Amino acid sequence: MKHRIIFHIDVNSAYLSWEAAYRLQHGESTDLRNIPSIVGGDESKRHGIVLAKSIPAKKYGILTGESIYSAKQKCPNLTIIPPNYERYMKASSSMVDLLEEYSSYIQRYSIDEVFLDYSYGNEQNFLDIAYEIKERIKKELGFTVNIGIGPNKLLAKMASDFKKPDRVHTLFHYEIEDKMWPLPVDKLFMVGSKTKKKLNGRGVFTIGELAKLDREYIYSWLKKPGLLIWEYANGIENSPVRNIPLPVKSVGNSTTTSYDVDNRKESYMFLLALSEMVGMRIRDLEQSGRVISISLKSHQFHSYSHQKKLDIPTDSTNAIYKTAKKLFDKIWNEEPIRRFSVNISELYSNEFCQLSLLEDYDPREEILDKTIDKIRNRYGYNSVIRSCFLYSGIKPIIGGVVAEEDYPMMSSIF
Repeated sequence: MKHRIIFHIDVNSAYLSWEAAYRLQHGESTDLRNIPSIVGGDESKRHGIVLAKSIPAKKYGILTGESIYSAKQKCPNLTIIPPNYERYMKASSSMVDLLEEYSSYIQRYSIDEVFLDYSYGNEQNFLDIAYEIKERIKKELGFTVNIGIGPNKLLAKMASDFKKPDRVHTLFHYEIEDKMWPLPVDKLFMVGSKTKKKLNGRGVFTIGELAKLDREYIYSWLKKPGLLIWEYANGIENSPVRNIPLPVKSVGNSTTTSYDVDNRKESYMFLLALSEMVGMRIRDLEQSGRVISISLKSHQFHSYSHQKKLDIPTDSTNAIYKTAKKLFDKIWNEEPIRRFSVNISELYSNEFCQLSLLEDYDPREEILDKTIDKIRNRYGYNSVIRSCFLYSGIKPIIGGVVAEEDYPMMSSIF
């Protein structure tokens, strides 16, 4: 049986690198990667956290996830760039397009992480190929990556986390004892702070110490999760590189507002802006959904939600929005709102959809949705917007990069 060769390609400081590359390509002279800089939310709003940081910013002790206020206390001359998720998705897709020249077995693990199975490649040295990919990404796309290489996805991912940036590392089974076992146990994928505390409490401080525990003992103590991390510590992981994404169970978007919304008109506008992105995303998946749900969180952090099952599945933005409005009218108790969420689930393929004679179906609306999607995908989300958003101060389309189910961010699913 041919040995597997798996690459894990991980973009270095992805959001910041993509911002830097974009700005340099559009005439800016300062490289954000060479100065203390971060990508983060607007500190005047409730999204004020660090999403990505430059190496110079890291030297000030700035951490991913901390507040922008805290980061500025550490570095008063910090450059702060608001995130542009549409730009990042395009950069990620450009990288995947390049990788597809090397293998048809590619799995997008997150927006900035990709697994590539090179087991079916030619006889050319896989290390040469890895360095070629790394250099091409740097030269052609303008950002750097780490590439980890191993016999499975777990070891490839562990290898890519070794010294950064712009490096290629290997981690095969014969290298585990020297390269992985001496590392602190919380450096192992899937070992978080709570598990680290449990392991440390029983004298397990390194990955090697975990690996050498008796299999039955770790199972009796931590059950299946314990057995999983024991296998990982021993380099055991056999999942395939999936070139077909996992089925999406639902598509949703949410937003925390910069102020407490206390009236119906503005609430509707936030629901519409969320519905716009939900509709675009579900049409991009070529699916329709039958269950529409919304959830609200008040300024006092009280949460409540409601859902409605439609007679037939829909991918229409207007249908999603109209249902969301009805649900809102049923559950809103006139408390000021700080968070809105719109979700569509129970999804079906658009290859076959039985229309109901009782449903108010207008084929012109379907054509209009698809035409607007094409324009937005080509010229940007704000190239076509609804007039009600003009001068409102509310973004006409609200939503993140992709569905969590599309690219599970650091999930346990390889």
